[in-house]
Amino acid sequence: MESLIYSADKQQPSSPLTNTRSKKKEPSKNPNPKLAGGFVLVHAGAGYHSESKAKEYKLVCKRACQRAVDQLKAGALAVEAVAAALIELEDSPFTNAGMGSNLNLSGEIECDASIMDGKSLHYGAVGAISGIKNPVLVANRLLSEAQRGKLSAGRIPPCFLVGRGAREWAVSHGISPCPSEKMATKFSLSAYKRNKRKMELAEKMDTGHNQRKKRRQSNENENGAGCLDTVGAVVVDLEGNVAAAVSSGGLAMKHPGRVGQAAHYGCGCWAENGCNMNPYSTAVSTSGCGEHLIRTMLARECSAAMQSEDAHNALLEAMQNKFISSPFLANEDRVLGGVIVLRCCRCLEAPPSQNLQGLLVEFLWSHTTESMCVGYMSAQDSKAKTHISRLPPGTRPGQCLAIEGGVCRLMSVVE
Repeated sequence: MESLIYSADKQQPSSPLTNTRSKKKEPSKNPNPKLAGGFVLVHAGAGYHSESKAKEYKLVCKRACQRAVDQLKAGALAVEAVAAALIELEDSPFTNAGMGSNLNLSGEIECDASIMDGKSLHYGAVGAISGIKNPVLVANRLLSEAQRGKLSAGRIPPCFLVGRGAREWAVSHGISPCPSEKMATKFSLSAYKRNKRKMELAEKMDTGHNQRKKRRQSNENENGAGCLDTVGAVVVDLEGNVAAAVSSGGLAMKHPGRVGQAAHYGCGCWAENGCNMNPYSTAVSTSGCGEHLIRTMLARECSAAMQSEDAHNALLEAMQNKFISSPFLANEDRVLGGVIVLRCCRCLEAPPSQNLQGLLVEFLWSHTTESMCVGYMSAQDSKAKTHISRLPPGTRPGQCLAIEGGVCRLMSVVE
């Protein structure tokens, strides 16, 4: 594992870090603005990232990291920083989220997104939502509204909305709509036309069992490792709060109304501050074939695995045993997915007289797809680092995995 060490500005005092949970409404800003900083890890999808577009994928990851770090430096909590990163990822025409998302069978864009706050354990999600440029904004608003408590007459506020109801709720809460035709890009429209022609040709050639089998295999390839650019991010602020988010336009040529893992609880993302039972705070964001990720609840499984002493081996075993070899996917020829994982704990890295406290952050990514593009940055970095991880040459996607990561130490002075 790559090892990266960062030290926070030691001139700014801070209060002792905490790893506690709260069920009360959280403020949008860090209550201790002097304790500003943190770390962000983002991904632009697990799938296939061509060398010709590598520069664009890396650039959008850098921008997402910078946007999250800007929020952290301004004193925002992890949940606001992770939402900011997702907005940048959704706005890129090169990702399958928000603007430029895959079109469904009807030629429309329907998006999924979710976000989870590790401190309050609240979660917000939208599925198959159309006409909203940044679905993560709606998911985040659902999360924040739930933290306000019950509605009139004691009604429980929603945490997951879909379709037209999700769009109407978003507009009623001040989120501007965006015509679907404006969300489609030249690239996504050309991909839709190309996929539609392939499907029409396959239908004409469908004269028997063998042809049907070939068509299924063709569709799997079309919706497989090359078209899974779901985006996501995980963040920790210097108070030790973690948050995770994910957003997706779904599989190309999906059936209208289909909801992928990006919206499902425990499947698209997971964030949980440490407590007495769990010493580590963890945050996870996934990407890949939604149906595979839903049936294995991979985000929550990886989070639970991160409580083991060795993070690298824990993630390796989780991806192998809970995903590739999962009994829930026993009949699948290829199991396609990827995760980014962050875990942290408090640490004391100096003699008590120096009052140095901080966070030890371990971050990892793993995927069974051909490639996965990631970016990461601490609040002390001048710019983000990016990397396109690829499977070893000669290996087959869906049957083997790659895993990489690093360590980041965030330090601060306690008065």
